[in-house]
Amino acid sequence: MFVDRVTIFVKGGDGGRGCCSFRREKYVPRGGPDGGDGGKGGDVILRAVAGTDSLAEIVNRKHWKAQSGEGGMGSNCYGKQGKDLTMAVPPGTIIYDRERGHILRDLTAAGEEVIVAKGGRGGRGNKAFATAVNRTPRQVEPGEPGEERWLILELKVIADAGLIGLPNAGKSTLLSRLSQAQPEIADYPFTTKYPNLGIVRFGDDKSFVLADLPGLIEGAHSGVGLGHEFLRHVERTRVLVHLVEPLPPDDSDPLQNYRNIRRELELYRSALSDMPEIVAVSKSELTDSEEVRARLERELGREVLGISAVTGQGLAKLVSAVARSVQEVQSV
Repeated sequence: MFVDRVTIFVKGGDGGRGCCSFRREKYVPRGGPDGGDGGKGGDVILRAVAGTDSLAEIVNRKHWKAQSGEGGMGSNCYGKQGKDLTMAVPPGTIIYDRERGHILRDLTAAGEEVIVAKGGRGGRGNKAFATAVNRTPRQVEPGEPGEERWLILELKVIADAGLIGLPNAGKSTLLSRLSQAQPEIADYPFTTKYPNLGIVRFGDDKSFVLADLPGLIEGAHSGVGLGHEFLRHVERTRVLVHLVEPLPPDDSDPLQNYRNIRRELELYRSALSDMPEIVAVSKSELTDSEEVRARLERELGREVLGISAVTGQGLAKLVSAVARSVQEVQSV
């Protein structure tokens, strides 16, 4: 299952307690204190790992805690430090502090990491309290508790390109044809409830990530049809591939459907209307699809592609156009 937003609780390990101990050996009558310090608690670390494309690995567990440090021991032995807890997240994950509402870190590239909950410091043993006037101290320190907080993890970019359009515009079928992804495909609206990702390969070992985004409907900007969730996915892509169905089942006008989707994007967030967009009329094997493509091209004043996931018509040209647009965005 694809997951792009989770809320979790993280806690660093508690520090170990200091030890109260005295050196006792047969030929050392006044051995003195030898209690060691407790070990430091482990940190909770979030690390961006290449190849991780979803937060699904951590969504089923709400509480994450690093190992606590062990207590100190006699003979001035320090307690063992707790192990760090490292969690893998996809590059492009934004980490929010839920209570304060600010961004802790934006992990943009693979290999970047951040400590989100530090482990507590270990407590001092009685050896640390020995002085010239207090040669047999019995006081020790408990370990400090580890940091704890609620976090919201959100993917900033889920794909290089995203397929948008009305339900049943052919987005899932196109994704299955261009990649190895196997989204659910059926002849009823809202087959896609969450984004499906696929890797589209072309040329000499080149590729880009394509997302089949849930279908938008009129009123999506105000939450109709889970609109806010769907539009949140849209803004996490770099390039939009807008599929227009030439013969909608409800006999609506394809051009008006295109305008409606564009209006929903603009009403939700004006920046979405400025994203690079490639427009394609799907199901070009159907009668009158070429007429719809020509009408749309005249209205937009730019090229509109005609494609068919069934016959393969125009798919190579579409892949080239998307790859070129993605490369232009990445180079900015």
